[in-house]
Amino acid sequence: MSFFGLFGKGRRETLESGLQKTRESVLGKLARAVAGKSTVDDDVLDGLEDALITSDVGVETTLEIIERIQARVRRDKYVGTNELRDILREEIVELLSEQAPQDLNANEETSGVPYVLMVVGVNGVGKTTTIGKLAYRLGREGKRVVIGAADTFRAAAQEQLEVWAERAGAVLVKGAAGADPASVAFEAVRVAKVQGADFVLVDTAGRLHNKVGLMQELTKIRNVMQKQLPTAPNEVMLVLDGGTGQNAFEQARQFSKATAVNSLCITKLDGTAKGGVVVGVSHMLSVPVRFIGLGEGIEDLQVFDRREFVESLFRRDGKMG
Repeated sequence: MSFFGLFGKGRRETLESGLQKTRESVLGKLARAVAGKSTVDDDVLDGLEDALITSDVGVETTLEIIERIQARVRRDKYVGTNELRDILREEIVELLSEQAPQDLNANEETSGVPYVLMVVGVNGVGKTTTIGKLAYRLGREGKRVVIGAADTFRAAAQEQLEVWAERAGAVLVKGAAGADPASVAFEAVRVAKVQGADFVLVDTAGRLHNKVGLMQELTKIRNVMQKQLPTAPNEVMLVLDGGTGQNAFEQARQFSKATAVNSLCITKLDGTAKGGVVVGVSHMLSVPVRFIGLGEGIEDLQVFDRREFVESLFRRDGKMG
């Protein structure tokens, strides 16, 4: 069973418009860096470095990209500035393609065993909405879905999931306000096993209203689910707001320590010029991006295609140049 089969490549127009602010920022700075230059020299590379860092690609990832380009210049002896965008595309795609800690693109069905996806991230990044959209699409594909509303500290999250569950034809498992989140996750997995569901989508808190640390609570949820189903969770997806820039990097570090994150969803890319965070966080964690969010619509949660993303990022006037 493949999530990629559910969404296809998404709408090219949505990707194009969603990355417009980031594309204009990167290409504008790149144009200034190469102005009056015919070859890629130190000044051009300094300008490129600034363009990438200010688009929140991240310092470490930016330096690796620059090193790769420097190696190309040394190898090829002569690299013209008109080739720079092509080289950038190639190197960033290659950088992303090296990240394969595990195959998350071909989740084959195993009879009677649900695929458990635990969704983590701070409040406000779009966790609950992402779960709702995914449940809706899975439901349309004829999959049986159980949603675990383990964010028991935020009433609005449960209310949202109730609406989405009804739309998706999914079963919602929830607890009383302030109930133990791990017990809700445990029950969601149990119900999925009994009902022969295909997927369990577990929402989690982004902030707690008690003295228990958030990361400690997320680790507990993971461990408790394993008592019901040893393979759970199959996937821990971290949702990040693409517009938060450097905060997204710090959130990624903290959550990956607590929950063994193995996929990413970067939301709200349509409202920011800092879309480089997609490349930077994925490279920093060596974790693949599963989805990107480019708007509020149901189709605006797109499966991430690294080549299509990078090509769109460096596309000008609707054409590759």
